[in-house]
Amino acid sequence: MAASSSSEAGDLEKQPLPAHNTASRPHELDETKDYSVDDVRATKQDGSTRRSCRAPSGRGRSRPSHHSGHSTSSGGDGEAGTDDDEVEEEEVIGEEQPSVLDRVLSRVTSRSSYDPSPPPDGGWLAWTQCLVGHIVIFNTWGWVNSFGTFQTYYTELLQRPPSDVSWIGSLNVFLLFFVGTLTGRLVDAGYFRLVFLTGTGLLAVGIFTVSACTTYWQFLLAQGLCLGIAHGCLFCPTLAVLSTYFLRRRALALGVAACGSATGGLVFPSMVRQLLPQVGFAWTVRAIGFVQLATMALANLLARPRIKPRRAGPLVEWSAFGELEYSFYAAGAFFNFWGVYFAFFYVAAFSREALRPPMSYPESLNLLLLLNGIGIVGRLVPNYVADHVGAVNVFIPTSVVASALVFCWVAIHTPAGMYAWVVLYGIAAAGIQSLFPAALSFLTADLRKLGVRMGMVFTIVSFAVLTGPPIAGAIIAGPDGYTGARAFAGSSIAVGCGFLVAAKLTKMRKTGQGWTGRI
Repeated sequence: MAASSSSEAGDLEKQPLPAHNTASRPHELDETKDYSVDDVRATKQDGSTRRSCRAPSGRGRSRPSHHSGHSTSSGGDGEAGTDDDEVEEEEVIGEEQPSVLDRVLSRVTSRSSYDPSPPPDGGWLAWTQCLVGHIVIFNTWGWVNSFGTFQTYYTELLQRPPSDVSWIGSLNVFLLFFVGTLTGRLVDAGYFRLVFLTGTGLLAVGIFTVSACTTYWQFLLAQGLCLGIAHGCLFCPTLAVLSTYFLRRRALALGVAACGSATGGLVFPSMVRQLLPQVGFAWTVRAIGFVQLATMALANLLARPRIKPRRAGPLVEWSAFGELEYSFYAAGAFFNFWGVYFAFFYVAAFSREALRPPMSYPESLNLLLLLNGIGIVGRLVPNYVADHVGAVNVFIPTSVVASALVFCWVAIHTPAGMYAWVVLYGIAAAGIQSLFPAALSFLTADLRKLGVRMGMVFTIVSFAVLTGPPIAGAIIAGPDGYTGARAFAGSSIAVGCGFLVAAKLTKMRKTGQGWTGRI
């Protein structure tokens, strides 16, 4: 009887596993296919009796199951640090090799532990991260968009031409974007907290150092270099983390966070206008510093990354540029940002020098306040629409409107016309600023690579914001004046719009969508 059982078990052992007929034999799986965890568990339960009756091979002793070991090595890592979908099995001489079921289960376990769960798309924690994003952008882009206040003051204080002074603000924005390549990869690797704390510390050092500056090179180092690095450590990581909490409402969430730029653009120029005549420049900047430190302390307490770290991976994902829609989008972002900040840097100076009658310094700051404040509309409405029709689909017409408005600026010569223009352009420019990261996150399918890809495009854009305002300043100082500078800014945005259209067409061809498809 025992011999008969052994013979039957040996025959079972020699039978080959079917490649596709899993319907007739549900306890056996094809390891070339992908199965869900539930499918494998059900198959394992159905076939447990058959596997338990296998006899030891004649080549050696029976081998104990290594399934639990595979699950631990692939799923318990907690770092999602491998890009391989299969777990390699080490051959042991004289022992039975793992069954197909064990290998498929090991693959499914590895994949399920590596892939992030779907974004919550709402809830207290997700909207708390939106608040963190608002605070960070309040202290980074709110400060950057307020540079027109300092542009006017530094030009008179330092007795330097506008193009020289604009390098201070341009260096700040350049580093805000450029540092994103490194910080984005560090966030993917699990160092969000370290990067965020470093940015907060540099922010404190930079802002209080600015209050003590008196010469051009001091402002360039403190406000341009130190604050630029600080902003780069805060902005890109925060957007990368926030994007992982939303899917269907991602553009809206990023738009709400981007409203921090308008909030800061209202608060900081207002503080300068009220405090500068009363307490002087040093204590005005210190007061701004205290506001920034208090808000960043709250952001540090609330920030929570969601995706598990991806330890392995390059600093730059060069393969991303092999996707034409990504390359076109990066070029489109470059040209849009080459011209969009011209108004934020020079609208106050233009209103005092080129309008008839010219505006006073406080009146010119009112224009800057309006330009930033109306941006709340430009950040919320386009992003809300983008969640329904696609961020790139909204980005393209927004870019068209912004370019047309810059060209129309040439015909404005009165304060009343200037106020009307600022309202319209403020909405369009805010749309470009907020849709830029939203559209980028929509083009990234793997959220674990979002930090790297966002950092790469930020680096490309950084060279646009570094050179755009100084080029405009040099044109203003030349024979073409403000007319030539406005032509430069409008043309840049128009070229950027063309690249955005190319990115959309490429994506349409790849996905088979029509022009109205959600992209």
